Amino acid sequence: MTATRWQPTRALGRAVLITGLLLITGVILGRVDLVALATPFALGTAYALRRRPAAAPVLDLGAVDANLVEGGQVGARAAAANPADADYDLVVVRALVSPWLRIDEVGVLAPISIDPSPGGDQLLVLERLAAAARPRPSGGVPDRPFGLAVPTGSAAGFELSGVALRWGRQPVGPVAARAIACDGLLSCRPVVAEPVRVPVYPVIDPFHADEAMPRAAGLVGGHRSRRPGEGGELAGVRIFGPGDRLRRIDWRVSLRARQLHVAATLSDRDAEVVLLLDVLTEVGRSGGVSGGASVLDTTVRAAAAIAEHYLHRGDRVSMLEYGPTARRLRPATGRRQYLTVLEWLLDVEVRPTPYEPYDQVFGPQLLSSDALVVVLTPLVDPRSAEMLARMARSGRIVVAVDTLPTTVAPPPRQGQWTEVAYRLWRLDRENTVGQLREHGVPVVTWAGAGSLDQVLRDVARLASAPKAVLR
Repeated sequence: MTATRWQPTRALGRAVLITGLLLITGVILGRVDLVALATPFALGTAYALRRRPAAAPVLDLGAVDANLVEGGQVGARAAAANPADADYDLVVVRALVSPWLRIDEVGVLAPISIDPSPGGDQLLVLERLAAAARPRPSGGVPDRPFGLAVPTGSAAGFELSGVALRWGRQPVGPVAARAIACDGLLSCRPVVAEPVRVPVYPVIDPFHADEAMPRAAGLVGGHRSRRPGEGGELAGVRIFGPGDRLRRIDWRVSLRARQLHVAATLSDRDAEVVLLLDVLTEVGRSGGVSGGASVLDTTVRAAAAIAEHYLHRGDRVSMLEYGPTARRLRPATGRRQYLTVLEWLLDVEVRPTPYEPYDQVFGPQLLSSDALVVVLTPLVDPRSAEMLARMARSGRIVVAVDTLPTTVAPPPRQGQWTEVAYRLWRLDRENTVGQLREHGVPVVTWAGAGSLDQVLRDVARLASAPKAVLR
């Protein structure tokens, strides 16, 4: 940074104006006393400007903890370094913080020495401040300005600590700093540091599903399938046949029947679970981790819980959005996929559109016909119900999870909802749910653990039932 970033303050303008007026008036009127009175102003201004800083302060901003969950402690540090060869009288720093980060404490970090030369250790300012300086508690809110004393070749800053109230990529910053030097006669233009987005992961609601998957079509896995094969679940005892392994012989039954019998088992298969998130409409107001949940909050937290459950059991999980952009996460397994799912969920946001959502991702080349499709939807937009009906008619196993709170009405288009209008809307929505069930789409309200057990039990029974064949 060059000296062109520095500009005169009003104090310098007043000093020059008073000195000039006194000198001009003294020369015109021949008053020596006025010239003598202007001398201290001129000498003081020249003495203050003898060492002008050549560089503006360098800002650094960073988060203390990058792995946060709703309700966890969040921290961030902002530091201002002085790489110039002159002291700053004062550095005024101000930061903006997301409203979903409740800052409870602000601590001012004492200055430490750094290398002021070009290419020094300015990039390590935050680490050195955290290791060497102890924060001094300071009252007030984080968006108020903080005054820091930053001598040449040193750095100072402040630390914010509080609670993360809601999931998402919550911004800390931007941070702006303005330095004042030469006894308040010069000030630099504001230096701005880009905001740091702190990832806050959603709280995972407890969830488990004990029922078998409707169609476990993989090669290996932890689900008991309906197909005989190599596995750990006993299906019965039958007569030994060609291709049976000797270790499958049941000697007790064979000795009693005087004929070789083998234990038949069911194969263990994995399954693909597709979580489809309806992002067409947002209903309700989010109150954070300790308040009420909106539709988007319920959708994201439920998706994280279902994904964690099935990934823990070794299944393949993929994510889809039903909206104008149709974001997609490819299916995979393991802990790495679970972390990827959490990162993917941080970018979920409602995208209302008057046009038909992009549904090319529902094609057979991208969406397996054997996958279990769990649709998280508030069933407020009619297009969501139409999408569920189309998927059911295509022969896919679809389960709809209702994410609309029971006491929340849809967003009004004009004016407020009356009691009669709200009841009529509820009746119309119940009619839509009934029509979906007639199309073979079970609709269940999200209630945490065991929400899908009964639904999966019924769907698995229907999937394994014999199909009628015309002759």
